[in-house]
Amino acid sequence: MRTVRDAAFDVMRQHGLTTLFANPGSTEVALLADLPDDLAFVLALHEGSVVGAATGWAIARAQPALVLLHTTAGLGNAVGALATARVNRAPLVVLVGQQDRRHLAQEPFLAGHLEGLCGEYPVRVETPIRAQDVPGAIGRAAHAATTRRGPALVIVPMNDWAEPADDLPVPAPATLRQATGADPEAVAHLADLLAEAHSPALVAGSAADTEAGWAALTALAERLNCPVWQESFGARAGFPQDHRLFAGHLPGDRARLREILAPYDLVLAVGAPVLRQYGYGEGPLAPAGTRLALLTDDADEAHRAPVELAVLAPLPAFCAALAERVPARAQAPAIPARTAPPAPPRPDEPLRAAHVLSALAERLPADAVVVEETPSSRPELHALVPARQPLDFVSAAMGGLGFALPAAIGIRMAAPRRPVVAVVGDGSSLYQIQALWTAVHYEVGAVFIVLANGRYAVMDRLAEKHGGKAPWPAFDQVSVCSLAESLGCPARRVTRYDELVSELGSLVATFETRTEPLVLEVAVEAETAFQP
Repeated sequence: MRTVRDAAFDVMRQHGLTTLFANPGSTEVALLADLPDDLAFVLALHEGSVVGAATGWAIARAQPALVLLHTTAGLGNAVGALATARVNRAPLVVLVGQQDRRHLAQEPFLAGHLEGLCGEYPVRVETPIRAQDVPGAIGRAAHAATTRRGPALVIVPMNDWAEPADDLPVPAPATLRQATGADPEAVAHLADLLAEAHSPALVAGSAADTEAGWAALTALAERLNCPVWQESFGARAGFPQDHRLFAGHLPGDRARLREILAPYDLVLAVGAPVLRQYGYGEGPLAPAGTRLALLTDDADEAHRAPVELAVLAPLPAFCAALAERVPARAQAPAIPARTAPPAPPRPDEPLRAAHVLSALAERLPADAVVVEETPSSRPELHALVPARQPLDFVSAAMGGLGFALPAAIGIRMAAPRRPVVAVVGDGSSLYQIQALWTAVHYEVGAVFIVLANGRYAVMDRLAEKHGGKAPWPAFDQVSVCSLAESLGCPARRVTRYDELVSELGSLVATFETRTEPLVLEVAVEAETAFQP
């Protein structure tokens, strides 16, 4: 007898969902026992690590990743990571186990109210009405995750897998293609707006972080000969940051933002939320006299944008058409000076994050993926470690901690020829330190550089801004090295600059080929200022 499980596996294969990231429980055993040899299973020790690794996998492959979660507890533990996946535009197909359908009405042990548990973060949630509807639901979830770029959930009662499958076509298309053209009228409208501007600027967003996106946006920037800023709090780099027109990263507060944008009479955001902020600030986003426009392929992003003109279109094709239509500009733009790397510290001087990041930047290959989760030193990382190729920079657009360690593992698994280095604060690392076990077990050669200052530096600075005393203690007795080693991951602690240079030097030759993860816990002085 052909079962629902057999039919579901065929749908998974059809959509390339052959690697399963999971932390399963009893409600998922019927799916997993005697898993076919062509399906790979990846275990993580916490659901945040499961979804984080799958998110990294999906980002690196630009294809949906498959996740399996255990009813209420598993889905509940994963909510924050699923929210991050949604804001990071990562396509995930998420199977969630449920108790046996035959006694759900009595709410047995392990039954869950699952449909609304993630709120509005999933792009689709479906509980199939019949067991035979499960394969089609998986196919629809794969399409929803791809087209709407986020997690799509299918809730499957545990007895469904053994039920006989329908001998009917799966009610989901085998292939779904989206139009990729640029509407000439919309191109002309935005081109006219740019032609009217005397001093335009572009804001590059995460959605432009593809080879085609970088090429098209670079052509547009060079045609306009205008500065290109990177969106604030972006999850990806949308433009080559070593390009002569790259101006830097926009700040996350309104006063500094208005100061930076004052020279421009038109700002066009491409694949980015329009001037995303952190804390609330009084006054308008842009200074008087600066017009705002948006080009995006995200309908929700377009709907909430405070702009004069929003265009919803495929980014590479539209940017390429726009570059051909706008008049070339000869006027040389003013580009802010790049931040100079700091001088090496004196022997008696403590290490700072900038010392570590500068030393890392000197030794990183151009195709290295840097996964960032170091909030207090993120501005220094942006300034000193430029993204030079697509996928060079990945971060959590949502802002919740616990992303970088598992995401780096998923990225390295999906792109094993690219060096992957996670730069993480010690506080951030504690949220998903369990992910290191997965890296060890599956021989994932990512490198984790943990900047250890022994405190919640961002929170300390925010408390100071509020004029109050922080009630939380430091945690300098926590040893990330010891935690890593307890999970089987090699780890070393660095306290001096010469040790740092030696460790990074020895890593250079192994970045691309290593199969063993490594944690470098680097003791650094806490930052005394925080300006996101």
